Amino acid sequence: MIKIIAVLCSLSAPTNCHEQTVTTSDFAEVSMQSCLMGAPQLAEWMKQHPAERLAAWRCAIGNQDGRGI
Repeated sequence: MIKIIAVLCSLSAPTNCHEQTVTTSDFAEVSMQSCLMGAPQLAEWMKQHPAERLAAWRCAIGNQDGRGI
């Protein structure tokens, strides 16, 4: 399983950032290569969340919980 974990910051409070699992390969076709290059799923997710700014993202393999930057 490949997860895309995004670091998102609020546009109204730029120092208020958090990690969010955007998608996993269980629900969408995500390869490690597409994840590392900025998966289209990430862009689509960001369109649906216009109040947040994407600060960074990373790919996680397996059942990692996405904690820690």
